[in-house]
Amino acid sequence: MRHETFTSDSRPLRGAARRAPLSVLCDVRQGSRPWRLARLSDLSERGFKLAWMPDYDISKPLRIRISGIEMLSARICWHEGKQLGCAFATPLHVAVFDHIVRLAG
Repeated sequence: MRHETFTSDSRPLRGAARRAPLSVLCDVRQGSRPWRLARLSDLSERGFKLAWMPDYDISKPLRIRISGIEMLSARICWHEGKQLGCAFATPLHVAVFDHIVRLAG
């Protein structure tokens, strides 16, 4: 399996200590573009996969809204098929990680 990597100046997404194979809907925005509904999956404290966004811009951070938590910031690290691999700007606190896992149910 091959993927296109955009940057490697930060923490790796693969191999993170805690990972949850979940799927949850969230709102995603880049820059001043409108909010879009997207599916977040394969969550770790450092990153996640996001369903394909055809007009993404790797130079702009993502803003993510998930019910019950403050807005999160992330960057796109790679693209593989119809998924984007993203890294959180700041790793998730354990309580936030657990909240998202519970939300995905």
